[in-house]
Amino acid sequence: MRILDDADVRAVFDLDTAIASQRAAFLALGRGEAWQPGKILGGHGDHPDTVFCYAARLDGRTGPVCKFGSVNPRNVERGLPTIHAVVTLLDPDTGAPVALMDGTALTTLRTAAASAVAVEALASKATDRLLVLGSGVQGRAHVRALCHGGRFERVSMWSPTPANLATAVAELRAEGYEVEAVASPEAALASAAVVVCATLATDPLFPAHALRAGTTVVVVGSFEPHRHEIGPDVLAACRRVGVDHAPTARHTCGPLIAAGQVPVVELGHVLTGAATGRDSEDDIVTYLSAGLGIQDASAAWSIHDRAERRGVGRTLDWRTEHPALRPIT
Repeated sequence: MRILDDADVRAVFDLDTAIASQRAAFLALGRGEAWQPGKILGGHGDHPDTVFCYAARLDGRTGPVCKFGSVNPRNVERGLPTIHAVVTLLDPDTGAPVALMDGTALTTLRTAAASAVAVEALASKATDRLLVLGSGVQGRAHVRALCHGGRFERVSMWSPTPANLATAVAELRAEGYEVEAVASPEAALASAAVVVCATLATDPLFPAHALRAGTTVVVVGSFEPHRHEIGPDVLAACRRVGVDHAPTARHTCGPLIAAGQVPVVELGHVLTGAATGRDSEDDIVTYLSAGLGIQDASAAWSIHDRAERRGVGRTLDWRTEHPALRPIT
């Protein structure tokens, strides 16, 4: 059994690999090849944290994958990622555990990479401005993923916490991204081709009338019923509402639940050509990401296969009387 910690995952899971894994995940889902059951979400009374469990299988060639973890909003104050998780992979034939890996970097990268796939499939050809609302781990990851390949001429970022915004902008600028901080979403919405909502907001961040024609809104923080980064007015203004998986999104995404029976199109069906993402360059389109086990499954097997080839990680030998971690030689 291969053990991969956060550094191991990051060593083999670069942006190109992450984006390819997410395209493969949604293509498999769109073609009906993947097993994607409902996910488990829960909490405990007034405790603000959310426990989750995602299981899925990409196809018959790769084994089942399960991710178990929690969302801890107070981690922002601790300087920690809000999401921590572990991911387990089973052999496709025997069912034996073949890998256990840290799920934090995996989740961060696969979420942003999936948004990059969605933007490629759904967004207009406009490249003038990317606006990211949220300066946390996901906000920064989305700047990196969506700017991969130099699509946008300008990048703006907003956060309700000025200190966090300043830190994020400084970090991204040090990495070579020309990011400007804006004082409010309205300051940049009128000129944004793509707007990313990467917060844990429970109230809408902006009204629909602030969006310009042709905008694509990517919503990644509204993966629970009580989270509403956008309101029903934004969905009503959309020509298309894209989702990662219709049954999951309708059950878990706050904006969809609040809006009622809004017609949706799945990203996998757009990628396979079974559906269209937009009819014209002036359409307003929203993509809601509930987060799926199939995304983790595709990412995890990409990580495992690359780690195997490169000898990254450690192995746990179940056949010895006293199993112990040993370096791979």
